[in-house]
Amino acid sequence: MTPAHRHEVVLVLDFGSQYTQLIARRIRESHVYCEIHPCTVSLEVIQGLAPKAIVLSGGPDSVYGEHSPKVDRRVFDLGIPILGICYGEQLMAHLLGGKVEKGAHHEYGAADLTIEEPIGIFSSFQVGERIRVWMSHGDRLTLPPPGFHRVASSPSAPFCAIANPDKKQYGIQFHPEVAHTPRGAEILRSFLFDVAGLSPDWTPGSFVEEAIEKIRSQVGPDERVICGLSGGVDSSVAAVLCHRALGDRLVCIFVDNGLLRKGEFEGVVRMMQRSFELNLIAVDARERFLSELKGVTDPEQKRKIIGRVFIEVFEEHARQIENAKWLVQGTLYPDVIESVSVRGPSAVIKSHHNVGGLPEKMNLKLIEPLRELFKDEVRAAGESMGMPHDVLWRHPFPGPGLGVRCLGELTERRLETLREADAIVDEEIRAAGLYESIWQAFAVLLPVRSVGVMGDDRTYEEACAIRAVTSSDGMTGDWARIPHEILARISTRIINEVRGINRVAYDISSKPPATIEWE
Repeated sequence: MTPAHRHEVVLVLDFGSQYTQLIARRIRESHVYCEIHPCTVSLEVIQGLAPKAIVLSGGPDSVYGEHSPKVDRRVFDLGIPILGICYGEQLMAHLLGGKVEKGAHHEYGAADLTIEEPIGIFSSFQVGERIRVWMSHGDRLTLPPPGFHRVASSPSAPFCAIANPDKKQYGIQFHPEVAHTPRGAEILRSFLFDVAGLSPDWTPGSFVEEAIEKIRSQVGPDERVICGLSGGVDSSVAAVLCHRALGDRLVCIFVDNGLLRKGEFEGVVRMMQRSFELNLIAVDARERFLSELKGVTDPEQKRKIIGRVFIEVFEEHARQIENAKWLVQGTLYPDVIESVSVRGPSAVIKSHHNVGGLPEKMNLKLIEPLRELFKDEVRAAGESMGMPHDVLWRHPFPGPGLGVRCLGELTERRLETLREADAIVDEEIRAAGLYESIWQAFAVLLPVRSVGVMGDDRTYEEACAIRAVTSSDGMTGDWARIPHEILARISTRIINEVRGINRVAYDISSKPPATIEWE
């Protein structure tokens, strides 16, 4: 039995909004369990999930579009509280007999909402109160469906919020889930607790207890479980969670591919063995990886080689573990959601290496203890198990490691140069108190040489780029505005302390159009 079945469930139906995951995260932040499903999910599946409330997300379409996403009309007759957001409001009104019209223009940005009737989702507000909200829509509702009436309006949207209190159904034209709607979380909480009467029982502690029980029920008493440890947040939390459930029947394999950060291999081994007493196999495969990567400069080829060799090394050691029947993977909820997107899979920007392929090849079954969690919930679960703060708040690190941050050929000398530069970036960002406000900060070694002067000597050495990005989920990101004096200190230290670099640049491109990693 999964945690989802033990908690009241809110169902978020996705109509293709860029904010759908954010809706779910806001609901989870209120300690209410929710799941995202495509709007095309059948009525039978919805009834099987037994949701206590349903949220209809926004979306980029018009309800009159030939291929616009729809939902089964009978959903509105289930007697379940429903909140329609933006396109969700328009579709609800359209299906129930209201009128939606094309707007004269697309409204995008802040607007003032006036509360006309403080009921339901607006029960914590006053009549006539004005609040700031965030709009992003083309069409607009001009006539509510039978049984609904206006409860709030804006200058451009006369029916900016509608309600059918008897059926506990509400529609809003704005986005309460975004930070640009300052009191949006309050509106969502009113829907969850005042309208739907839910209980805030989805907590990190409850998740950990239930996940441990589930793992124990899955794994036979004599079976063993393998975990491919990377040292990152997800794999570390998954490993500690499984260790709590299984003890030494969990065997972790940590491969040093020669592409890790400075001191990372030794640090992870020390922490996992000493602090958490994990059964850990530490594999030194540096020479093997670098031998396979010799002369390779194409980034996609690098990724494929690193992924292939990792699987080969992992498999060699995993096959030596007797009665191993399961493989732990740190799959998170966003990975699950994206695999069933209402819009279908996105274009592949670059391949990612993981242990995909191993379960089938080795006849292993999967344990994915974190597949119901967002990243912030993974960290909270780790905290509830007493894991160190610095481990849980480590910046994301790509699977191919420094292999995609050392542009050009990967040699032991160039990787060591990059490791030293990257360590300086990390030290200075932490010393400035900026580490946790930045999503990722790291050094990139470029296969570009330039002339420099050190003392009285001419130099002709490689350039280093510093990349620092702010983001909430890694899907989009902006370059971090690190104070100039800190950048100057980083540059000075790298050039003075790291042999082989005589020039440092700062990357000020955002994602999109750039990606966070350079390769």
